[in-house]
Amino acid sequence: MNVLTRNFAQTLFKYNGAGLIQAAARSFSAPALDGKEIEKLVNNNKVVIFMKGNPDAPRCGFSNAVVQILRMHSVKYDSHDVLQNEALRQGIKDFSNWPTIPQVFINGEFVGGCDILLQMHQNGELIDELKKAGIESALAKETEK
Repeated sequence: MNVLTRNFAQTLFKYNGAGLIQAAARSFSAPALDGKEIEKLVNNNKVVIFMKGNPDAPRCGFSNAVVQILRMHSVKYDSHDVLQNEALRQGIKDFSNWPTIPQVFINGEFVGGCDILLQMHQNGELIDELKKAGIESALAKETEK
């Protein structure tokens, strides 16, 4: 092992008392955006999602599911890719007091993540929630026919 490799390995790994290698914990988190900045984003549109990726290229299955649900309802919304901005990623979690992404806001209020939105979609509550925000769901139009 050359000197550079050994120094790099010593930086990343350490031996515990039993002689086993443990990875050294490293934190590279950015400071979170403050609540006022997040609030502006949340209130910029009637429906806002914070997701991994973007609606045309979601980068996680949960974000993709939220996009598909909103597409079924023909909802126009703002989206924010938390993978592009670590401060946004942490800031939205702090703002909503919810640890996971995606996060959905309707009329400035936190609705939930993928599981909650899916449940609301399945039981019809999402149509009602959208209606309260002045948004007519495409699925509501279909059920009226």
